[in-house]
Amino acid sequence: MAMEASEIERMIRAALPDASVEITDLAGDGDHYAARVVSAAFKGLPRVRQHQLVYDSLGGRMGGELHALALTTSAPQE
Repeated sequence: MAMEASEIERMIRAALPDASVEITDLAGDGDHYAARVVSAAFKGLPRVRQHQLVYDSLGGRMGGELHALALTTSAPQE
């Protein structure tokens, strides 16, 4: 079963309440998404750790309900 973009956004915002989240369905199939996430929680963290925080927010759905998620993450510009 595929995930809705709104569900992905909801889960990310639940874990990172200050986040700006943009979700794009890359293939129109509900399985392949891109996400742009900007959060102050990422400040000072390496990109790998930023991505881990987003994947953690999805509660293990990566590779199951959610087949692919291309991530772009950053801290807000000051």
